[in-house]
Amino acid sequence: MTLTVYLSGEIHTDWREQIVAGAEGLDVAFSGPVTDHAASDDCGVAILGEEPDKFWHDHKGAMVNAIRTRKGIADADVVVVRFGDQYKQWNAAFDAGYASALGKSLIILHGPAHAHALKEVDAAALAVAQEPAQVVDILRYVLTGTLPG
Repeated sequence: MTLTVYLSGEIHTDWREQIVAGAEGLDVAFSGPVTDHAASDDCGVAILGEEPDKFWHDHKGAMVNAIRTRKGIADADVVVVRFGDQYKQWNAAFDAGYASALGKSLIILHGPAHAHALKEVDAAALAVAQEPAQVVDILRYVLTGTLPG
């Protein structure tokens, strides 16, 4: 069995790299959004032309980024959505809802401080992990039936 896993959410820490490294040797193909913050913010105006109004600047970028996000989530067997400790992560919540609406197997990743705020998002998930290593353990178990340790 091969799993296609889309890694969505927070872009300011190395959680993606931890999961990819931990899953080495497993039959997993990873994808995700553009994680270069500046490129992600400015892709719309860089490709489609400048906008004097910040709203339209951001809107163009969001639309261009949505092409990649929709494709990645639609093609995924499993969607992992990470909520970090900083910033309001509305895009991560949107991705979790979109994945849930598509019936995707959803793993939510966040610390205990977000448990109350994300209770509805967590309720839509098949697993809620606190550490990237737990996501790797879930993927390993799904693919091999092997428990950690």
